[in-house]
Amino acid sequence: MSQGTDRAVLHTDRAPAAIGPYVQARTGTLQGRWIVTSGQTGTDPSKGALVPGGVAEQTEQTIRNLEAILAEGGATLANVVKTTVFLVDMADFKAMNEVYASRFTEPRPARSTIAARDLPAGARVEIEVWAFLP
Repeated sequence: MSQGTDRAVLHTDRAPAAIGPYVQARTGTLQGRWIVTSGQTGTDPSKGALVPGGVAEQTEQTIRNLEAILAEGGATLANVVKTTVFLVDMADFKAMNEVYASRFTEPRPARSTIAARDLPAGARVEIEVWAFLP
């Protein structure tokens, strides 16, 4: 277990290592505030429509939307300990993962990625997060 904050990274060699920009698990105390977001998509809030382009552009906008919500609660992406990513097509995984890796830095959150048949408004990606504020 990596120490240094009350939001530690858990890692064991007795389970498969993370194969992307995420960790096996994160831990923290419950003596703080949590921000749990609803799933966000690549909708540009000023236009009310998905940003043009593919999954990379939608992932970038999705993360910007998450940052705005987190900022409203006094948090940043650095406070995120868990994400869930929904993709319409797992063939989009690499493009999503490249953007995700550039935006979520060490210590990375734990993450699940799930294939979804459809997402709202034709979105290709949706992301929800759990952020902890000590």
